[in-house]
Amino acid sequence: MSRNTPQFPQLVVRRYDPQQLRRRVLLGAVAWVTTVLVTIAVMRWFAPVPVDGPSPAAFEQVKQENETLKQRVAVLERADQVDRIASSDLQQTLREREEEIAGLRTDIAFYSRLVGGGARREGLAVHSVHVSALKESRAWNVTVTLTQNLKRSQVSEGKVQVAIEGVNGGQLRSLPWSELSAGGEAGGMPFSFKYFQQVSGTVMLPEGFSPNRIKVLVDAGGGGRIEQGFAWDEAQAAEETQNVQQQEKSGAGTAR
Repeated sequence: MSRNTPQFPQLVVRRYDPQQLRRRVLLGAVAWVTTVLVTIAVMRWFAPVPVDGPSPAAFEQVKQENETLKQRVAVLERADQVDRIASSDLQQTLREREEEIAGLRTDIAFYSRLVGGGARREGLAVHSVHVSALKESRAWNVTVTLTQNLKRSQVSEGKVQVAIEGVNGGQLRSLPWSELSAGGEAGGMPFSFKYFQQVSGTVMLPEGFSPNRIKVLVDAGGGGRIEQGFAWDEAQAAEETQNVQQQEKSGAGTAR
């Protein structure tokens, strides 16, 4: 009989609590609001920060100012270039004027020697010597400037020789005119003048000879003999006096 007894559902009786329902609703609302706030915060955190760019008018103004500054820089660079060129030209002009002044002083000293001295006879003198090398050879041109200051303008005549001192093969050596002359003027370079004259000749140095001094020997016959030495470097650097005009022997004979 127990198998045929019908089964009835069991009923559970629970107490209805409206406060608990409200708490659940409130907690759900709080959780939803919290989720929304967290989502907004995350989106703002990772969102790119907007950068306020310049307005078109401000950009155009900056562009114009930049162009103006570029033009000013170009003007200043050009002015600086002009100043440098002007300064260089001025320095070159000053150097040329200094050279001219030095040349004029040399000329003044040269002519003062000729016309000065009053009634005193200064006689024959070697004013300067100049040497210049001939290209691709061991030959050198030698130019000697002679002067004298004579009250009665007497003519001096004679011959000029040069001797060169230096080192050859590690030994000191002095080369006389007879070993140097390359023009067949065995007795020397002739001169004849009243006040001044330049005489020129060519000498040939031996292979391996290193000159350091040149001696000028002037033989004026009855007018006496003089000897004067010059450093070789000084003779190379010497500028020939521009105002001195070389006189030929025939012209000097006419002055006689």
